Amino acid sequence: MAREFSTVGVVGLGTMGAGIAEVFAREGLQVVGVEPTEQALERGRGHLRHSTDRAVTRGKLSEADRDALVARVTFTTSMDDLAEADLVVEAVPERLDLKQEVFAALDKICKPDAVLATNTSSLSVTEISVATGRPSKVLGMHFFNPAPVLKLVEVVRTVVTEPEVVEDVKALAARLGKVPVVIGDKAGFIANALLFGYLNHAVSMYESRYASREDIDAAMRMGCGYPMGPLALLDLIGLDTAYEILDTMYRQSRDRLHAPTPILKQMVTAGQRGRKTGRGFYTYEAADSPVVVGDELTPASGHHGAGARALETIGVVGSGTMAAGIVEVLAKAGYDVLCVTRGEEKLARVRATVERSLEKAVLRGKLEEDDRDAALGRVHGSSRLDDLADRDLVIEAVVEELSVKQALFSTFDEICKPGAILATTTSSLPVIDMAAATGRASQVVGLHFFNPAPVMTLVEVVRTVSTSDDVVATVKAVVTRAGKHAVECGDRAGFIVNALLFPYLNDAVKMLQAHYAGVEDIDSAMIVGCGYPMGPFDLLDVVGLDVAHAIQRSLYLEFREPGFAPAPLLEQLVTAGYLGRKTGRGFRDYSAT
Repeated sequence: MAREFSTVGVVGLGTMGAGIAEVFAREGLQVVGVEPTEQALERGRGHLRHSTDRAVTRGKLSEADRDALVARVTFTTSMDDLAEADLVVEAVPERLDLKQEVFAALDKICKPDAVLATNTSSLSVTEISVATGRPSKVLGMHFFNPAPVLKLVEVVRTVVTEPEVVEDVKALAARLGKVPVVIGDKAGFIANALLFGYLNHAVSMYESRYASREDIDAAMRMGCGYPMGPLALLDLIGLDTAYEILDTMYRQSRDRLHAPTPILKQMVTAGQRGRKTGRGFYTYEAADSPVVVGDELTPASGHHGAGARALETIGVVGSGTMAAGIVEVLAKAGYDVLCVTRGEEKLARVRATVERSLEKAVLRGKLEEDDRDAALGRVHGSSRLDDLADRDLVIEAVVEELSVKQALFSTFDEICKPGAILATTTSSLPVIDMAAATGRASQVVGLHFFNPAPVMTLVEVVRTVSTSDDVVATVKAVVTRAGKHAVECGDRAGFIVNALLFPYLNDAVKMLQAHYAGVEDIDSAMIVGCGYPMGPFDLLDVVGLDVAHAIQRSLYLEFREPGFAPAPLLEQLVTAGYLGRKTGRGFRDYSAT
């Protein structure tokens, strides 16, 4: 039977420590909060009061319950007041020497059977535990910020942590309404090991000026359904904290993907540490404010439309799901759309797909019948490429094979009128290779819609080294008129979304391959701890392991980054024909469902 904890201590009452104290007090535990100075203690009391007052304002806590919660927390500057605590959680800054000093002091003060836990997100729990004479009673209890809201708690055992201690803390986490995941002592644990590699990659993308901060963040929110973009999330976490976590992970793993991007250190040194200082990747109206204000990097209002040409006629070549979706999106936006397919049968299939989708929109109350009829009236079909001759913009949405696309673009160049813009919906091939097949490379651009096109908001506008400014402005204006959000990036493997998403998925496979954690725990950690809509293995099985392998391989071949090489386990599953849901088996077995 699990041990019953009644009194707990929290050392360090910053945002995280105060949040942990609140979590314990909410469940009726007596809490002793410790800070070294009265000034720091007052800040901690302020954090708790601010959080609980906000809960009252939002109707999640009554005033009486708030007062009772706060009354259960004793604030003190003396560590000696922890003598009777059953459990003490340390939440001081991420410095090994500081944490070891705290644990050495706790070892002398706390009763022999007291459990000592560290909230470290990146440091070795083992190294912290050896500062005590009771390493078997020491473990990690890693809460996520904000602790009162996020459900995940990583329970980190060392090689000497007693199994009973692990089970007791796991049961306590469940009592607190959290989702405990038990793991070994490895830099970054599950969530941070996967999260911070992705965040670091996003910073590198920003530092190289591949895409703007706004476009990187919008791409991951809209393309992947993440609650925050990576750069905004780093501002929330704190750039100094992020740097320390990455540096610690790199020193343990020597994985270049965890080596902090140089601009992080520069910004920290300059005092640009994120929301807490009022300036990070974005500028905030005040320190600790979530409100972003304009600065010298903020795009000017209406910048998308500057230099855009007027166009009304669009051609879409292709007969698949993506082509049909793009036809529907553009027709609803008021464009005259000509869909060109190979044969009347495929043309009829595209029209039927568009009609079904529009009808569903009407039934769901998202579209008026008159608007449906008007959109269908703007859709025309042909099986002859020559009929594209009068189009202002032609969008290719055929099979993802370079030779096929190049032949098509060469034909477009012969058929289409001078000045017509040629676009490809490729998600992985170099746009410049298609542009080079024409005599109008400056008029060729990438328009990467996300599937399903009528639903997904994001469109990546891919500029090659040859694409002219007015072409980029024009297709952005088309995307905006179609009710989509355009993000601009350069012409390299993965563009924004896939270049950030798939290395993260690959890292999850490597973690599984190393037997550090299982499929369920890794998926739970990312869903519960980071607010992701799907765990990495759920997502891989939906995307298709063969598709993921191909994208990861293209990233590796383009960047020659060893960490981008497809994980051997991913390659083996693809070779075995375990491709995910479409074959009934991937990282999970779907044959019985």
